[in-house]
Amino acid sequence: MDEGYRFCPRCATPLTLSGAQEDGGWKERLRCNACGFTHWNNPTPVLAAIIEVDGRVLLARNAAWPGRMFGLITGFMEAGETPEEGIRREVAEETALEVTSLSLVGVHDFQRMNQVLITYHARACGEIRLSPELAEYKLLPPGQVRCWPAGTGLALADWLRSRGVEPQFFPLQGQA
Repeated sequence: MDEGYRFCPRCATPLTLSGAQEDGGWKERLRCNACGFTHWNNPTPVLAAIIEVDGRVLLARNAAWPGRMFGLITGFMEAGETPEEGIRREVAEETALEVTSLSLVGVHDFQRMNQVLITYHARACGEIRLSPELAEYKLLPPGQVRCWPAGTGLALADWLRSRGVEPQFFPLQGQA
């Protein structure tokens, strides 16, 4: 349950965890006993891009991440845009690259973050100029890319398999 959502946004009454019969069966949700507000806590859609530049895969390190973890370009959709428009915008904002072709890789759940990941393969061109939120990048041949066993790493593994490359995984921190 979402631990950060504690008060009703309508009337500021503390929310309580309570169950109710819904279309899909019995569900426990945070609810306001004063005004009836329900915090649905539905997953957030997140866009991700496996960016290919001249046959190599671009991985980037977020400036806020500890260590030297590299990942895909990701971001949230803006109101009024399609997922395709959103990932094109994110790629341009974060890397200054122009997407020349786009294809859906897949949709994956990322329950730890309460997200649904919509991942695209984006062929792109141009000069890479990172936004301030990214610290550095790598361009790797697909056969040298190592995947992570969660979230966008699973989408990357699916894409590699579709290219005839058996993905290699490294453990996440804290995993043996």
